[in-house]
Amino acid sequence: MAQILKGKPVALAINERNLETIQKLKEKGIIPTLALFRVGERDDDLSYERSILKKAEKLGIKVKQYVFDIDVEEKTFYDRLDEANKDENIHAILVFRPLPKKRFDDETLRNRIDPYKDIDGCSDLSLAAIFTKKSFGFAPCTAQAVIEMLDHYELPIEGKNVVVIGRSLVIGKPVSMLLLNRNATVTICHTRTKDIKEITKKADILVCAIGNGEMIDASYVSEGQIVIDVGITWSEAKQKLCGDVLYEQVEPLVGCITPVPGGVGSITTSILLGNVVKACEKLSG
Repeated sequence: MAQILKGKPVALAINERNLETIQKLKEKGIIPTLALFRVGERDDDLSYERSILKKAEKLGIKVKQYVFDIDVEEKTFYDRLDEANKDENIHAILVFRPLPKKRFDDETLRNRIDPYKDIDGCSDLSLAAIFTKKSFGFAPCTAQAVIEMLDHYELPIEGKNVVVIGRSLVIGKPVSMLLLNRNATVTICHTRTKDIKEITKKADILVCAIGNGEMIDASYVSEGQIVIDVGITWSEAKQKLCGDVLYEQVEPLVGCITPVPGGVGSITTSILLGNVVKACEKLSG
């Protein structure tokens, strides 16, 4: 039976570190402040927003909300975003994406955010910082959550053979670079990878980030592996959230595994707010 790597203890440890830093900042009269931009009333955005607001209040992080109607004009939106970029009392910016495609180009939007305030690591400069090991940017929160999970449970990364399934800019590519920066040997697999199961079976650590519900079954894994499931989709058949991994088949075979829900996803908000604190530290000197 595998060790279950739950996210809650990791999130609590991150929150504890954040509280210590926030207290030191407050002693200097500085309150970490996040500007949160939302267009429309999408259910997933509203759910994420509630989670951020609740945890930010507990930590003592201020959140300034910018909420727009679904038909907001591009200029109106970008004027407010530019104001937040320039406002010295705002240390971090998060834009809920995607925005309406008819009016907003995602690449333009991502790169309009000041990279020093881009706490979700979505701009080209933020992503470049991961590849060049620069200190000014932040990694995408879900990618960073994989590293935090492994570190918290004291699972070594250096020298390990890691296979990442998925090559998106949100998870696959950035998490691969984060692992490489920690001296892992990383292989990236995707939909066109030949003999993918033969590759995944040889991994010490398998990171599943393809967004294809329960695709990874017992035939992809080997005994003793560490399996980090980043995917999260709604299963109509089971009427519940599930990951990329077919948990019931894989869990009895491997050494460690993250559950869905309750695994990697439960860490991301804590990492996001931790990035607010780090951005505040940097911008406040």
